[in-house]
Amino acid sequence: MHSEKQAPVKYYVGIDVGSASVRAALVDEFGTVVAHADQPIQIWEPQPDHYEQSSADIWAACCSVTKKVVCGVDASWIRGVGFDATCSLVVVDKQFQPLAVNCEGQNYRNVIMWMDHRAVSQVERINATQHRVLSYVGGVMSVEMQPPKLLWIKENLHESCWDKAGYFFDLPDFLSWKATGVTARSLCTVVCKWTYTSDGGWDDSFWKMIGLEDLVEDKYEKIGNHVLSPGEPVGKGLTPEAAKDLGLPEGIAVAASLIDAHAGGLGVIGADVKGYNLPCENQPITSRVAMICGTSSCHMGVSETPIFVPGVWGPYFSAMVPGLWLNEGGQSATGKLIDHVVRGHVAFPELQSKAATSAHSIYTYLNSHLDVIKKSLPVGFLTVDLHVWPDFHGNRSPLTDLTLKGMVVGLTLSRGLDELALIYLATIQAIALGTRHILETMQAAGHHINTLFLCGGLSKNPLFVQMHADITGKPVVLSKEVESVLVGAAILGACASGDFASIQVCSA
Repeated sequence: MHSEKQAPVKYYVGIDVGSASVRAALVDEFGTVVAHADQPIQIWEPQPDHYEQSSADIWAACCSVTKKVVCGVDASWIRGVGFDATCSLVVVDKQFQPLAVNCEGQNYRNVIMWMDHRAVSQVERINATQHRVLSYVGGVMSVEMQPPKLLWIKENLHESCWDKAGYFFDLPDFLSWKATGVTARSLCTVVCKWTYTSDGGWDDSFWKMIGLEDLVEDKYEKIGNHVLSPGEPVGKGLTPEAAKDLGLPEGIAVAASLIDAHAGGLGVIGADVKGYNLPCENQPITSRVAMICGTSSCHMGVSETPIFVPGVWGPYFSAMVPGLWLNEGGQSATGKLIDHVVRGHVAFPELQSKAATSAHSIYTYLNSHLDVIKKSLPVGFLTVDLHVWPDFHGNRSPLTDLTLKGMVVGLTLSRGLDELALIYLATIQAIALGTRHILETMQAAGHHINTLFLCGGLSKNPLFVQMHADITGKPVVLSKEVESVLVGAAILGACASGDFASIQVCSA
């Protein structure tokens, strides 16, 4: 017998920074995840609706998980790195050192998270201007976007933060800077969260009208005056310092990044579904919506021409798929809401105990418990007298009302596991009804959607998936590769490496 020398396989690293953890994957040239790792990151909640993180903590986690997934792999076979992250706001000074985004002056807490709602009065004043750029965010800017957060910093932390700030980064762009030393921004982040337009760039009149004229005066250096399309190579690749931190070779390609939901959308929306008799087969990609469901949920639909949807973000040109317009609906709290409802119930300790005894997760146990109590009826009918309004953290789409609160109707004096299971079911149904509301609003505006493509943590919950199929009336497609967001990030690295001609070729 003789051994043939194995042809080298090309690998790409995808790094995904979610709300509560950082994950990395090593993905081969065929799109297969061959190794992945995750690590939690810290969240501070110093007061209600204030959520903060540390960019140093996040980068350290990126380095830790990346070293794990590339361990034992020939470094010469790793060709590119792609980052995605939540659209949180990172603040650093002129020397790129972290600056406190809090009154306590704790500089390591220099990230205002995407789900932070501190800038309520600021976003109300921005929306009152009715500036033309607002037409590209569904007519109403969200408190989760960056301009209201910047205005809050200027008005509340003027001397301690605003005057000292050298750069304001969207978290995905902070990561590509950390890797390359280049302050270029991704078209995805600046278009979707900062009001940049792909045809006209920054609008001076908007920033002056809302009181942030200082950003115009420095020629937008602090928020980005060099913009790259997602997947374009950034600078000269990994710096020596970043390469050492990540355990990767110096100089390998680093891609312009994506927001995490957009990476998930990229990872699933172009999937090959031939042979399954789905309505989207032989239809353009515009017939699909990618739903990325984790802590929150995002609903990503693309179109060949711009479609303005009331209460739904966009249209954004080339923000996810080059050459196509993107509309992005969303729910601010989905996985977080389910967790909040379940863990806050008086029967939660009993659930924890029984799930541990059966060696199942609490949600697998709840799903099986619902199957036991449903008897002859379909499980959805168990909540005929129990209803949840899911906007515990306001409504992002399509009502765009951050003042809305949650509600449960139909409670009894029952305190047991049965009642917990029913409230859990009703919460999932409420989230699915919210998705239906978003899809119907998009379709009324001109989208033609016939199939849902799900990814993210909640897509691993069969009850969540089934309720979305039942309530929207549309088939749901799940990827064979469950780590679709990581695949999306790796696609960026593959594109930046030059091994593939375009994002579309990588995604096919």
